This record gives sequence, C-alpha cells and structure tokens, in this order.
Amino acid sequence: MSTNTSPTRPVRCRGFALGMWETNCFVLWVEGSPACWIVDAGFEPDPLVEFARREGLSPEALVLTHAHVDHIAGVSAVRAAFPGLPVWIHGAEAAWLASPMLNLSEAAGVPLTAPGPDATLEHGQELDLAGSRWRVLHTPGHSPGGVALYCEGGALLLGGDALFAGSVGRTDLPGGDFETLAASIRTRLYTLPDETRVLPGHGPPTTIGREKRANPFVKG
Repeated sequence: MSTNTSPTRPVRCRGFALGMWETNCFVLWVEGSPACWIVDAGFEPDPLVEFARREGLSPEALVLTHAHVDHIAGVSAVRAAFPGLPVWIHGAEAAWLASPMLNLSEAAGVPLTAPGPDATLEHGQELDLAGSRWRVLHTPGHSPGGVALYCEGGALLLGGDALFAGSVGRTDLPGGDFETLAASIRTRLYTLPDETRVLPGHGPPTTIGREKRANPFVKG
C-alpha cells in the first residue's frame, strides 16, 4: 500500500451527495488509468456505482474517512457491486463497522453493520493510486478514527468530517471532542499549503487558505 512515486498524470475526483444527510462520497482516479478508490459510501450509493462502471473504472479499495452511519451505510451495496473490494479505515474505528451502537445507526433508527475492515490505516501512512501518492492524516475530534487523504501532487485533500467550508465537524457525538478536533485541524490540516483544495464530507469545497483566514470555529 506504500509507494515513493509521484503523480505524473492528473488526479480526478467525482463527488456524489448521497442519502438524507447528503454525505459527500467520492470516486477518485488518475487520468489514463482504470484503477480507482471509492471514498466513503453513504445511503443510496447507486449513482456512485453506476459512474464507476460507466467510466470503466476498477475500484481497488473503499476508503472510509470514519465510521458514522452516513458514511458507511452503502458499504455492503458497494461491496456487492464490486465483489472482494477491500475496506480500509483507521484502526481506532475498526470495531465500529460491526456495531450499530458505535456507528450511530442504532440511534438514527436504522441499525446496520458494514463489512470489513480488510486493512487499517494510520497517521502518516503513504498510499499509492496509479502512481499518485496519498498521505493519511489522522484527524480525531469529530470521531476517534477520523482521517483525511492528502495528495500533495494534486493539491487535494479529501477531508471527511473534520473541516468544512466555514465550519467544522460536530463534536457532541460519542467520541467527539472540540479541543481534539481543533488541534487536528491546526496541526494536520492548516499546515498544508494554502492552495490545497478541500473536499469535505458535507457541503461545498473550500481551500486550506480560505479556512485559515475565515473559519469562525478554528482560526489559523
């Protein structure tokens, strides 16, 4: 899963706002290669699956930014569409996939479990997608095992529910803590280049520079 290569072709990302919470889930690939990742799988993931098939993409992993219900509800459906697709998540939430209480689906009135994980992620780990290099950034605070995926060569961050445009992830859920989240944002996201484009788990894109200047919850 690790590599020392640098991206030589443009990184492409297509987002889908899925389900009642409009969770941003993504298909991520490198131009000219069929290999792709699916990042998060919310409720009603058919549009995401159909896009990957229509574009002739071959998913190599389903990467979960965290294990809250709105980000994992479609994992089983995506795995059914792409049999054997490995599921990756931070080790702090590995047990959450099988627990409706921990993944909050029980509290939401839709108790569910998701398959996996097949591998666990850790902070600083480097991942390879068709020659593009991605770094795992552990961003606890919204949830204990939240991660973001950063591609320096593509100036792109898939941020999960840590940092939003003009906001941050909620911290009043079990396992959440505002001070921990603020530290994650300041030390692991705001240290990225200002031009880095942020694709969050909910809402519109933003940039690191914009949030450092104007985010009312965590100042740069």
